[in-house]
Amino acid sequence: MVKYIGSKRVLLPRIVEIVGSLDGVRTVFDAFSGTSRVGHALKRAGYRVIANDLLSFAHALATCYVQADRERVERDAARVIAELNGLPGRAGYVTEVFCEKSRFFQPHNGERIDAMRDRIEAMGLTNELRAVVLTSLLEAADRVDSTTGVQMAYVKRWAPRSYNAIELRMPDVLPRARAGAGRALMMDAGEAARRVHADLAYLDPPYNQHSYLGNYHVWETITRWDRPEHYGVACKRVDCRERRSDFNSKVRAEAALESVIDAIDARWMLVSFNDEGYIARERMEELLGRRGRVRTVECANKRYVGAKIGIHNPRGERVGTVGRLENTEYLFLVGPMVRVNEMAGVA
Repeated sequence: MVKYIGSKRVLLPRIVEIVGSLDGVRTVFDAFSGTSRVGHALKRAGYRVIANDLLSFAHALATCYVQADRERVERDAARVIAELNGLPGRAGYVTEVFCEKSRFFQPHNGERIDAMRDRIEAMGLTNELRAVVLTSLLEAADRVDSTTGVQMAYVKRWAPRSYNAIELRMPDVLPRARAGAGRALMMDAGEAARRVHADLAYLDPPYNQHSYLGNYHVWETITRWDRPEHYGVACKRVDCRERRSDFNSKVRAEAALESVIDAIDARWMLVSFNDEGYIARERMEELLGRRGRVRTVECANKRYVGAKIGIHNPRGERVGTVGRLENTEYLFLVGPMVRVNEMAGVA
C-alpha cells in the first residue's frame, strides 16, 4: 500500500485482536478509511467492511481493498495491468507538473504515468476494475517517488528509488469475506454515519492541522485526472485551499468529531487517535463516555520518516529539527460492560 502518514500498519494486529474479542461483530464501518489498511485487514479476518472516505484516491483504494472481491476482478485486472506495463511513455500533465515544475517523479516515470493514466480513462472499465487498476498505478508510482512520505514537498536530491522504472503489480485484492460483501462510500463522515448500521464503527479521524488532501494531492490528481490548476513549489491542486476539513481546525475539530460520534449507529466503537492531536486523551474519554464504557490502550509509535530528516524550507535547506521521534497512539474501545479479561488486554 502507499506510504501514508498516520498509517495503522503497526497497530493492525492489536486492532484485529480487539475486534475479534467482541461478541456478535460481523459488520464493521470504517468512517475515515484512508488507505483502507485497517479495512483490508478486517476483511481478511472475515468481517464485512463498509469503508468511507471523502477523498477520491481513498475511495479508489477502498473500492479495491474492501469492495472488490478477487474472484470477480482478478483475471480482468491482470490483463489490463499487463497491457499498461507494455505502454511507451508519452509526456503530459504529470510530466510537466510533477517532474519538471516540481520533482516528485523522474521524467521517464512521469511519461509512463501519463500514458497509463490516459489509457485507463479511455478503457471504459467497470467501477471496481477501474479502482483496482488505479490502485496498482498509485502503488507503482509510490515505489518510484522522491518524497519522505508526504507530498507537501519533495526531497532536494533524487531518491535512489526514483531511478527505477515504474512497474504495475496486482494489488492484494481479497476474496469475499465470510460475513458478506463490502462496500466503499465517498461521503462526509457524519453523513455516512447517519446512513450506515454496523456492529462496530472504527474511527480514525485527522488529528491536527495537516490536511490529507494537501499531504497526498498528487494521488488525488492522478485519481481524478482533472489536470487542475496548481500553486506553490509542490504544485498543489488549487482546491487544497478550498476543500478545508473541520477536523484540521483546532477550534472546530472537537465539535466535528462529536457530531460523528453522536451519529454512529453501532453497538461498539473503536477510535484511533494520538497525543499529537487536538483532543487530549481525557477529553476524548469524556466525549466517548456518553456512548458507553470506555477502555483505552496506549501504544508507543515512531513518527513518520520525515520527522527524522528535520524541517526544511522550500529550497530544501534544513532550518530546524523536530521535538521528538515518537508519539503515543491511543485505541479507545467504547461499548457495553464486559469483563476486562475478555478484552484482549484492554484496560
